[in-house]
Amino acid sequence: MSSDHVALLLAAGAGRRLGRSKQLLLRDGEPLLRRFARIALQTAPRRCVVVLGADADALSEVLQGLEVEVLRHADWAAGMGSSLAALRQHVQDDTSLRRSLILGCDQPALDTPHLRALLEEADRAASGCATSGYAGVRGIPAVVTHAAWADVPLHGDSGLRGLFAGLDVQSLGCVSAPALALDVDTPADLVAAQQRGWVDAD
Repeated sequence: MSSDHVALLLAAGAGRRLGRSKQLLLRDGEPLLRRFARIALQTAPRRCVVVLGADADALSEVLQGLEVEVLRHADWAAGMGSSLAALRQHVQDDTSLRRSLILGCDQPALDTPHLRALLEEADRAASGCATSGYAGVRGIPAVVTHAAWADVPLHGDSGLRGLFAGLDVQSLGCVSAPALALDVDTPADLVAAQQRGWVDAD
C-alpha cells in the first residue's frame, strides 16, 4: 500500500531551559535531530518536513544526506503551536497526503517501532488519529488526519491538545509508551536521560 502520510518534525526551539540546543545532544554518537529524522523516514512517509528556527544553520547541517525538507520558521519563538501551524500550511495543499505523523526531538527513548505502532493504531481508530500515552497524558508523537486538524487553532504553546480533547476518547487511538514521559527540557532531565543510556554522556 502506498504511503499516505507526511512526517512532521518539530525542531525549532532554542532549548532555553536546558541552556543548549537539545537537537544537538548525541545518542550513540548521532545528534538527536538526525536520529529523529532518520527514524521518521523509516516509516516510509511520502514526505518528511523538519521545521527549524533557533540555530537553523547548524541544525540544517546535521540533516545533510537525509531526504527531508527543511522549513525555516521565522516566528519560531512564538511557541510550538506556531511551528505546527507553519508545518500544516506547508503541506495542506498536497492532496496525496491524508494524515501527518507529528513528532518532536526531545524524547530520546523514541524509536521506529513506536512510530509504526502509532500509524497502525490510527488505521484501526474510528477518528483515524492516534496519540502516545505517557504520564497520564495523550501527547506526541501522534498521527492526525488532515481533515481532523484543518480548523484546529494553533498558536503559542497550544499544540494538538485541543484536538485530542475534542475527539471522543473511544475514537482516538493510543499507544502506551511510558519511557516517552522523559523529555529533555532541563539539566536534570538530561542527567536522567544519560543515566538511562538514552543520551550520551558529555
